[in-house]
Amino acid sequence: MNKLRKFLIAGLVVLTFGLSAVGKSVNAETVMKMASATINDVQHEWQKTFAAEMQARVGDQVKIELYPASQLGTIPRMAEGVLLGTIESFISPTAFLVGTEPKLKIFDAPGLFDSPKHLARVIHNPEYRDHLEQMALDKGLRIIGAIYNSPFIVLTKEPAPSLDSLKGLKIRTFASPLQIKPMEAIGASPLPLPLTEVVPALQSGSIDGMLAGMPILVAFKYYDIAKTVTDLQFSIIVSVNVVNETWFQSQSPEVQTAIQESGRAAEQAVLQWGIDNVARTNKVWLEKGGQILELSAEDRARMNETFKSVSDDILNAESDVAAEYQKLLGVVEAER
Repeated sequence: MNKLRKFLIAGLVVLTFGLSAVGKSVNAETVMKMASATINDVQHEWQKTFAAEMQARVGDQVKIELYPASQLGTIPRMAEGVLLGTIESFISPTAFLVGTEPKLKIFDAPGLFDSPKHLARVIHNPEYRDHLEQMALDKGLRIIGAIYNSPFIVLTKEPAPSLDSLKGLKIRTFASPLQIKPMEAIGASPLPLPLTEVVPALQSGSIDGMLAGMPILVAFKYYDIAKTVTDLQFSIIVSVNVVNETWFQSQSPEVQTAIQESGRAAEQAVLQWGIDNVARTNKVWLEKGGQILELSAEDRARMNETFKSVSDDILNAESDVAAEYQKLLGVVEAER
């Protein structure tokens, strides 16, 4: 009898342990590492807002870890990480992802958007937003966030108030041909560089300036290195947050829905924050002794004509990119 009792107790212990293990497996916490090259900007704000939206929807089912300011590597390494699945999520201007998904270069076309709110209407057009989410699925990436970042400006160590003053300057650009080729067309020498390499390159004189958004210049205190920016007024930076599709598909339907809903809710929530942040950082730049210059009307017209000619050639060179560009242009016109 004692042997039978011991056997039953042992069996109960094993069963209880097994059920406990199954329960832990079913309710296992998913870790979502979210990477970015920047900090204290609209990309970082989107990540924080997304995390709060996820907490409200699925609680502790997903543990979100934020890694801003290139903590998980350079931009190319983070893009590679999300492709390989070692990083679940990465947010970046589209220009840094065109090597992975060439169709994303359509968002770098000059003169595309009239204003931040026009850009937001295009992105949040319901049919187009659904299409955008799946644009890079064949590359293993799902777009769960798309936001207004900031206008492109050019920082230079010496004042550059005209197109002619940009000729011959070594300018750090994003990796997209939509920045590289237009800068070449106006006589500058574009050099794609990771953000982490720009400060020493500017200090050493390896480059003369950089294309960027003002929030990045202020967040990383570039006013300590160079004081002059020229507002070219030719393009707006669009940032997208991508996740590894295999990882996304491994989540429960509840978590998948939460990710999609949280991403879109965060997009809406940070729009005005992003607009206000550009105004705020412009003010800080001036307070720190910086200058914000503008091209003359004649120079801007000449630049826009050159940039459009170059970008149209690039965007129409590949049939799949050209088709995506025409689809986007249709939404851009409909939402004006």
